[in-house]
Amino acid sequence: MNSMFNRTASRQRGQGMTEYIIIVALIAVAAIGVYSLFGKTIRNQVAGLAGEVAGTGSASAISAAGAAAGSAATTANTDKKMNTYGN
Repeated sequence: MNSMFNRTASRQRGQGMTEYIIIVALIAVAAIGVYSLFGKTIRNQVAGLAGEVAGTGSASAISAAGAAAGSAATTANTDKKMNTYGN
C-alpha cells in the first residue's frame, strides 16, 4: 500500500514539474518576441538610464529610444505575410 502511494506522489510531482517547464517556456517565447520587436528601444532606454545614474547627459540615448520606438510601432503595424517574413 505504501509503495502505491509513493508512485502516485512521484507521478504528481513529475506532472507539476512538466507544467512548470511548459509555462516557463511560453514566457520565454513571449519575452523573445517582445525583445525582438522592441530590443533597440529597450537598449537605448537602459543606456539613457545608465547615463542619468552616472551623471552624464543622456539626451542622445533618450532621443534614440524614441526613434526606435517609432520604428518598432511602424514595423508592428505592417502586414506580415509568409513572402515578406525575412524582410
